[in-house]
Amino acid sequence: MYSIQGIIRKNINNASSMFERLGYVGTNFANYSTNGYKAVRFEQMLSDDGYVTGTVRTDYQKGSMKVTANPYDVAIDGEGFIPIVSPEGEVAYTRDGSFKRGKGGYLVTNDNWIVGAGIKLPANLYKFQIKEDGRVFSYESATDSKGKCLGTIPLVQFDCTEGLQQDTHGNRVWQTEESGEPKLVKNHNYIKQHNLENSNTNIYNSVNDMLRLNASMLASMSVLKVTDDMYNKSINIRES
Repeated sequence: MYSIQGIIRKNINNASSMFERLGYVGTNFANYSTNGYKAVRFEQMLSDDGYVTGTVRTDYQKGSMKVTANPYDVAIDGEGFIPIVSPEGEVAYTRDGSFKRGKGGYLVTNDNWIVGAGIKLPANLYKFQIKEDGRVFSYESATDSKGKCLGTIPLVQFDCTEGLQQDTHGNRVWQTEESGEPKLVKNHNYIKQHNLENSNTNIYNSVNDMLRLNASMLASMSVLKVTDDMYNKSINIRES
């Protein structure tokens, strides 16, 4: 048996939960064009007492890849993340391989985080190549067939990717106690030069989720209005 106050509390809780979920759907929309973005989802469940609860999860499935003309672009064709270091020394991890040549010739992200331990590109190089195992080679001329290894773009994996903390922009993550320590991946062929990984947001599912959530929120607000009217009428009857 439910009281009017109980019905109001449950509908407010359920509406708040749906509003929160709508926020995550909006985040997916906003990052649809963000390289390497991993979509978040809000898994909800109905508890025995009628309240809606849930948890936030991140979909770490690989997004589709697109070919680019930029030699600084790389994509990860498999599991893992590239370690990056901020100018202040903060370490994070990314799948967004839209790199560039930064200050001092170092390979950096678009917002100037250094890639790996620091890979410095010579000022007079003829061209450079990023191998599938992450090694970066520079060539001084068209006749230079051997090249010089400048360093390696490292690739790491975590025991529990669900435990990683993702930023609001969607293209960086941080390790947590739940994710565990990063483990260096050796002898791989995951790095693809002249490629970028697209967001793995499913735009059609996101639109469908947004329409359903909007309808559910409208229904909850309608129930709240009817319940509020009943509550006010009961008070008026009691006072008359």
